[in-house]
Amino acid sequence: MSEAAEQLIGLRSMIISEPDMILEDRDIMHALIAANEKALGGNIVDLRGIAMERLEARLDRLEDTHRSVIAAAYENLAGTNQVHRAVLTMLEPMEFEEFLLNLGGEVANILRVDCLRLVLESVQEGEDPAVQKLGEVLHVAPPGFVNDYLTMGRDKPVRQVTLRQTRPQFSVIYGAAAPNIHSEACLKLDFGAGRLPGLLVMGAEDPHQFRPSQGTDLLGFFAGVFERQMRRFLG
Repeated sequence: MSEAAEQLIGLRSMIISEPDMILEDRDIMHALIAANEKALGGNIVDLRGIAMERLEARLDRLEDTHRSVIAAAYENLAGTNQVHRAVLTMLEPMEFEEFLLNLGGEVANILRVDCLRLVLESVQEGEDPAVQKLGEVLHVAPPGFVNDYLTMGRDKPVRQVTLRQTRPQFSVIYGAAAPNIHSEACLKLDFGAGRLPGLLVMGAEDPHQFRPSQGTDLLGFFAGVFERQMRRFLG
């Protein structure tokens, strides 16, 4: 018996003993189906082959969905960990000045935003010298500014979290950084009864970092913690 015949017999025995090895190999199955269709001829429709093609297409779609779901789960977990780290860092400072400096520094870095601003409404005219010491993080605005900024002057409901792309007129908050900011997350803040509202704005150079289609649960949680920390400083 020739060597080729012996190899063929060995291969046949292996396939018979472990058929799953062939069935689980997509390339081999494609080759077998193609050979079967060729043997049948062009005038015969192989319904089994058509059914297998449809099943393969369905399997590919399921695999794509599976990968998308896993990727979304990992992304959500990473986002949760990121926000939790930012919250713990935000809770450390004991003085308001240190709190704001930390907000524009380490907290902004953890959240991976390029610009972070706190807007406080005030009836006091003119810029307080104490505010100037706090750098670019704090922006003081007249009453009504927060709602006007969130609605862009239009008559529409105000949400706690607004995600959107920025526009040139937003430079009033971002100052010199405005030309580089292309998307933002706006978190409306409630400091309690009798107090004017505030706004925490996260700006990003990436125009797609904050989009209206994204979920806002984590940012809503961050806003809630931030409000409570601010109430402690406001007394």
